[in-house]
Amino acid sequence: MKPVRVLVVDDSTTVRSLIRMLLARDRNVEVVGEAADPHEARAAIKALNPDVITLDVEMPKMNGLEFLDKIMRLRPTPVIMVSSQTTRGASAAITALEMGAFDCVAKPGPGEQDSFAELLTAKVKAAAGSRVRLLSTSERAAPSHGSAALSVGGAYRPDGRIVAIGASTGGVEALVAVLSELPPNCPPTVITQHMPATFTKTFAERLDRLSRPSVSEASDGAPLTPGHIYLAPGGAAHLEIAPSAPFRCRLTKGDPVNGHRPSVDVLFQSVAKAAGAHALGVILTGMGRDGAEGLLAMRTAGAPTLGQDEASCLIYGMPKAAFERGATQKQVPLNRIAAEILRITCSE
Repeated sequence: MKPVRVLVVDDSTTVRSLIRMLLARDRNVEVVGEAADPHEARAAIKALNPDVITLDVEMPKMNGLEFLDKIMRLRPTPVIMVSSQTTRGASAAITALEMGAFDCVAKPGPGEQDSFAELLTAKVKAAAGSRVRLLSTSERAAPSHGSAALSVGGAYRPDGRIVAIGASTGGVEALVAVLSELPPNCPPTVITQHMPATFTKTFAERLDRLSRPSVSEASDGAPLTPGHIYLAPGGAAHLEIAPSAPFRCRLTKGDPVNGHRPSVDVLFQSVAKAAGAHALGVILTGMGRDGAEGLLAMRTAGAPTLGQDEASCLIYGMPKAAFERGATQKQVPLNRIAAEILRITCSE
């Protein structure tokens, strides 16, 4: 197996050296070059033809987003954005993911180098085997709003179910595609998306602007109501559903599960216990196996379950694991998932 060849692009010599050192721990990854700005990076890409590029969001001469756009249009290559944990950095990272970046990692703080190395190495390897997908002009345009609702007759009335969604790598694009097609009175929806700690608030605000339902970061004790979508805060806690009616969000401290906090499995398990058959589980694109056991618990409890199909996934890992575990009743292309959600949850 040939090592994954990586180009590191960052204006900080210290950060470039750190990334090189940490990636060098894995003999299946090789840093073949470094660049301090997009102009150096452009020449390095032509000369080295790397398998994966790590790209700083904020750089001189041309920012990371402008350079990412050029890469995606002129020389499509898997790109992992490396961002500072600031509001500005988080906003730029979310935009980068929508533009076609493979994934984003936050620059490590004190004592976080080992976890950063493990995460970045896993993402680099996954990115090398991914399909780089160019977004067409129509896909980058604002969502159409409502085609899914029209597919179930236009007069959507929720039947009282809770919808639980899990996603990871590729989930930013996938969630925008799904949520932007839901009507204002959509079922109460809870989401766990693997994402750095300071990024989920920015992502929730972005989803809220693009969607007709209200989207917000979940808060402990928030009641689940129709027309509201709740995104698990990154990093600090797991999102669960409290078992007593009326259903409420519950943020719980605890160790990472499947390497993640928040964990999709924790969310799905709680929904299975709290709502049983009065729920719908959906698992979208992502690395690893998180969510497979929880989705199986939901199906065993009588809830219908959906998985994103392989052809439309950036990474088929999580949906594949759920399908192989027998947790997924039906696999659906991304562009049909919103319509399936509404069909299943529509009151007759």
